[in-house]
Amino acid sequence: MDVYPVTCPTCFELFDVPLPAPEETPCEVDYDCEICCRPMVIHFNEEFGEVVADARGIHD
Repeated sequence: MDVYPVTCPTCFELFDVPLPAPEETPCEVDYDCEICCRPMVIHFNEEFGEVVADARGIHD
Protein backbone atom coordinates (compact mmCIF):
# COMPACT_ATOMS: atom_id res chain seq x y z
CA MET A 1 0.00 0.00 0.00
CA ASP A 2 1.33 3.42 -0.94
CA VAL A 3 1.36 6.15 1.69
CA TYR A 4 1.93 9.91 1.59
CA PRO A 5 3.13 12.19 4.40
CA VAL A 6 0.72 14.90 5.53
CA THR A 7 1.04 17.55 8.21
CA CYS A 8 -1.82 17.98 10.65
CA PRO A 9 -3.23 21.53 10.37
CA THR A 10 -3.85 21.57 14.14
CA CYS A 11 -0.79 20.06 15.85
CA PHE A 12 1.57 20.32 12.85
CA GLU A 13 2.84 16.77 13.34
CA LEU A 14 3.76 14.75 10.25
CA PHE A 15 2.27 11.29 9.66
CA ASP A 16 1.59 8.99 6.70
CA VAL A 17 -1.85 8.36 5.19
CA PRO A 18 -2.78 5.58 2.76
CA LEU A 19 -3.32 6.77 -0.80
CA PRO A 20 -6.35 5.95 -2.93
CA ALA A 21 -5.84 4.45 -6.37
CA PRO A 22 -5.05 7.07 -9.06
CA GLU A 23 -8.36 6.37 -10.84
CA GLU A 24 -10.22 7.35 -7.62
CA THR A 25 -8.74 10.86 -7.58
CA PRO A 26 -9.51 13.66 -7.12
CA CYS A 27 -11.35 12.99 -3.87
CA GLU A 28 -11.72 14.20 -0.29
CA VAL A 29 -11.57 12.06 2.84
CA ASP A 30 -12.53 13.00 6.40
CA TYR A 31 -9.65 11.89 8.59
CA ASP A 32 -8.65 12.23 12.24
CA CYS A 33 -5.05 13.14 13.00
CA GLU A 34 -3.12 10.09 14.17
CA ILE A 35 -1.31 12.24 16.77
CA CYS A 36 -3.85 14.68 18.27
CA CYS A 37 -7.09 13.06 16.94
CA ARG A 38 -8.45 16.38 15.60
CA PRO A 39 -10.60 16.13 12.48
CA MET A 40 -9.34 17.26 9.09
CA VAL A 41 -10.14 16.83 5.43
CA ILE A 42 -7.48 15.33 3.20
CA HIS A 43 -7.67 16.27 -0.47
CA PHE A 44 -6.15 13.71 -2.83
CA ASN A 45 -5.15 14.75 -6.34
CA GLU A 46 -3.02 13.32 -9.11
CA GLU A 47 0.05 15.32 -10.12
CA PHE A 48 2.54 14.16 -12.74
CA GLY A 49 1.21 10.60 -12.55
CA GLU A 50 1.42 10.35 -8.75
CA VAL A 51 -1.26 10.75 -6.09
CA VAL A 52 -0.55 13.55 -3.60
CA ALA A 53 -2.37 14.62 -0.44
CA ASP A 54 -3.07 17.96 1.23
CA ALA A 55 -4.60 18.14 4.74
CA ARG A 56 -6.79 21.02 5.84
CA GLY A 57 -8.72 21.71 9.01
CA ILE A 58 -12.43 21.13 8.69
CA HIS A 59 -13.12 24.86 9.01
CA ASP A 60 -10.50 26.05 6.46
